[in-house]
Amino acid sequence: MDLSYTDEQKAFRDEVRSFLADNLPTRLSDKVSAGKRLTKQDYEEWHAILNQRGWLGVTWPREHGGTGWDSVQRHIFEEETTRASAPRIVPFGIAMLGPVLMKFGSEAQKAHYLPRILNGDDWWCQGYSEPGAGSDLANVQTSAVRDGDDYIVNGQKTWTTLGQHADWIFCLVRTSKEGKRQEGISFLLIDMNSPGVEVRPIVLIDGEPEVNEVWFKDVRVPAANLVGEENKGWTYAKYLLTHERTNIAGVGFARAGLAALKRIAGEQMQNGKPLIENPFFAAKVAQVEIDLMAMATTNLRTIAAAAEGQAPGAESSMLKVKGTVIRQQINALAKQAVGPYAAPFVSEALDEGSNVEPVGPAYALPATQAYFNNRKLSIYGGSNEVQRAIISKAILEL
Repeated sequence: MDLSYTDEQKAFRDEVRSFLADNLPTRLSDKVSAGKRLTKQDYEEWHAILNQRGWLGVTWPREHGGTGWDSVQRHIFEEETTRASAPRIVPFGIAMLGPVLMKFGSEAQKAHYLPRILNGDDWWCQGYSEPGAGSDLANVQTSAVRDGDDYIVNGQKTWTTLGQHADWIFCLVRTSKEGKRQEGISFLLIDMNSPGVEVRPIVLIDGEPEVNEVWFKDVRVPAANLVGEENKGWTYAKYLLTHERTNIAGVGFARAGLAALKRIAGEQMQNGKPLIENPFFAAKVAQVEIDLMAMATTNLRTIAAAAEGQAPGAESSMLKVKGTVIRQQINALAKQAVGPYAAPFVSEALDEGSNVEPVGPAYALPATQAYFNNRKLSIYGGSNEVQRAIISKAILEL
């Protein structure tokens, strides 16, 4: 297996770099590199730039307006956009719902929703987790009862990322209590502006209401919004999670975090010398860099196998575990590097246009924010404990 880029892939990488140099607004890259909070308008601006180039649907086939890229091209694109401090592509419509609709949606659903996702007409969020159905997703209790041409939905979703911005939510709902729990779940598309939908923000430890509770009280949803067959939603949910976990290792984000860590340790002084010259701290940085290099190589092996038509199995779980642990280790080292400046966390200073001054050097606040926010990495997308169980069953046959 050859893990080096071909000449054609190197040319594609150069094309991506050139595009980013010419089209990525400095205002956005400065906000990302400084760790400032991005607004809905920031994401929409970047999505529109990518869509104009035809590069928003990175996992989509050309027939639906996507790039038609293979797995290596997608990896290169992610690597280069992260290196350039571009905003991430918000995944819910593009990377999650889009592939599900292409595979299981009706022709009418594809024709209506897919162009609107690319054009930015609809902002989507994900309605999977509930207070009693997180890692045990099959325990979904939000109900959808058929009433003529509608479903009546009642229940609660939680940890709904960026739900405060969403126009629509794709939900797992219980349509039957017969048989196994997984057999009574359906996949439903719900207009967030429907009567009976209420969004309640959850303020995280970093001071940002990034996630939400979404409540449904007698919400009427047209039966035409059912994706695929009733009670087959578990199949569609697993398919979506496969796409969600494919890039969850976050090699590009880890590399950007490591570069920021090295900059901080090079500027932060200890006993008259840069912290990076402390042999004990330098050894920790070196170890996490070694782990990242090994993980990146494993990621490339998985990508190369996918390019040859092999579907990733437990490898996705391995990359999810290792990738999220490495990113958390990098965040912890960065917080350790800023020392006492990590304690006075002034959340408001992360907002664009804020007159609130942070305490300490400019890099201290984003380092602390990343540490707080990324504690979620080992939980979402299927907790690392669940991923280890998948690995033990699939590989070790335990």
